[in-house]
Amino acid sequence: MDVDYDVIIVGAGIAGLSAALYTARQRLKTLVISRDLGGQLNMTTLIENYPAIPKISGPELAKRVEQQARTFGAEIIFDEVKAVEKHGDVFVVKTEGGDEYKSLAVILAFGKTPKELGVPGESKFKNRGVSYCTICDAPFFKGQDIALISWGDLAREPVTILSSVANKFYWIYPGEKPIHDDEFIEQAKRLGKAVFVPNSEVVEIKGDTKVKSVVVKNRKTGETQELPVSAVFIEVGYVTKSDFVKHLVELNERGEIIADWEGKTKTPGVFAAGDIVAYPYKQAVISAAMGVAAALSATAYVMKLKGKPVHSLVDWRAEKK
Repeated sequence: MDVDYDVIIVGAGIAGLSAALYTARQRLKTLVISRDLGGQLNMTTLIENYPAIPKISGPELAKRVEQQARTFGAEIIFDEVKAVEKHGDVFVVKTEGGDEYKSLAVILAFGKTPKELGVPGESKFKNRGVSYCTICDAPFFKGQDIALISWGDLAREPVTILSSVANKFYWIYPGEKPIHDDEFIEQAKRLGKAVFVPNSEVVEIKGDTKVKSVVVKNRKTGETQELPVSAVFIEVGYVTKSDFVKHLVELNERGEIIADWEGKTKTPGVFAAGDIVAYPYKQAVISAAMGVAAALSATAYVMKLKGKPVHSLVDWRAEKK
């Protein structure tokens, strides 16, 4: 079979890099294609719950796994995949840069992207006060004044966390009520940390080397006010950019890929791992494990396709597939 690689991995977050580590170590010729290194790890300044590593930044964790994968021969290029096609047993992966690569298997690990507000100052202060993960970064702003932009069920976790961490937080939302749960609203009021800012939207984030304030506009009156804060937590959902593989995989209503616990999708040779998979718990250690599972499945698939016995993989089930 005329191919460039045994496996191509789309995405270099923790899932994709962990997958690359395993496929490369199994001596599969491995290529990782990603627009960046780290993915959502880059938005996490400190990780304290990754097994065996007491403290590490998201970018540093990504760098370490990248180095491991490269040690075993994995190649990594920075580009964006725009199309994946299957011709017989061969996949053709096309990038925005105009390149094409052929492989016997593909692992989709490109994750999900947090929705941004698209306001002035947002990009400038990412990782300097602007965060899209309250559970990750709230402890760094303990006892400080914070802005939270979130509503609906997405707001439950960040409101609960900030109620125990912040001095106070401005809860900014576009409607009359932040969530259709009066009991939850009353609980937030009793805790005394939330300052409700209804019918409002953030129009600018200000600061110098870090966040100093947010400018909020009332959607009804048009009036603006500037609120002094040390951090801005934006929790308004995620964007899935999975349309380019919808002909190969099954997607749920959120655009997430349906895959089984082995990382297999509806198309033989296509595997998925990480936050792009329809799995409720989005944590680095879980994504890493999913990447490993997909890598082992892809390895078995490629070896079988080549007519080689799978000696290097352990499967405790009585019957081998």
